[in-house]
Amino acid sequence: MTMQSVPQIFSRKRRAARRARHLALRAADPQAQFLRAHMAAEIVDRLDFMQLTPALALVLDDAPDPLADLLAQRGSAIADMPLPDEELPYPRGGFDLIASLAQLDTVNDLPGALIHARAALAPGGLFIACLCGAGSLPSLRQILMVADGERPAARIHPQIDNLAASGLMGRAGFSRQVVDSHSLTVSYRSLERMLADLRAQGLTNVLADSPPPLTREAMARARAAFAEMADSEGRVTETFEILTLTGWR
Repeated sequence: MTMQSVPQIFSRKRRAARRARHLALRAADPQAQFLRAHMAAEIVDRLDFMQLTPALALVLDDAPDPLADLLAQRGSAIADMPLPDEELPYPRGGFDLIASLAQLDTVNDLPGALIHARAALAPGGLFIACLCGAGSLPSLRQILMVADGERPAARIHPQIDNLAASGLMGRAGFSRQVVDSHSLTVSYRSLERMLADLRAQGLTNVLADSPPPLTREAMARARAAFAEMADSEGRVTETFEILTLTGWR
């Protein structure tokens, strides 16, 4: 599949800008990265269950330190290379493990990205990817629909589900592929805190067709919708559906 034939759902330029902002915000407040910390722990737990210590691991993440540190503590060598363009062949290969955190949900050519990841593995190597899948951010989706009124804009990314991800893993040539998901819930006292969390963790909109900014009136409707959804303690619960893709070469 050529780059020209792939629908450009996501903007590479906006994705790069989001990455730079995420790195800056992460440096200012490392504790705000709860989602990636959860994904890193999920991957390490699976490796421990499989009693697997990969000799050479590549971590695909805007800020790979948490998972890389956990893997290094277990005896893995961590590849020192820039975050590759997932839609192109990797500049090097031979990895015993490729672990991807919160990256593949904004790739235009997801089938190609999986094929390139498999090709970069050593024979018998393992690929694990965690990403936000279908079912994520239902509360925010509802709030934004209320905010936009009669002319809703595309503000939340299209999301992949277990069945589609499993099919793509098979098409990419992985063996013994498994796709599963679980929910992570977080409660917020304000809409501003919810949006700040998404921004700090590099989870904001990078659609190629950028939606118009919310007007002052639309933000007022969004805050009212948030308040309407709040529980007796004034909190709104948001859900992140964590999709985990596992496959072997």
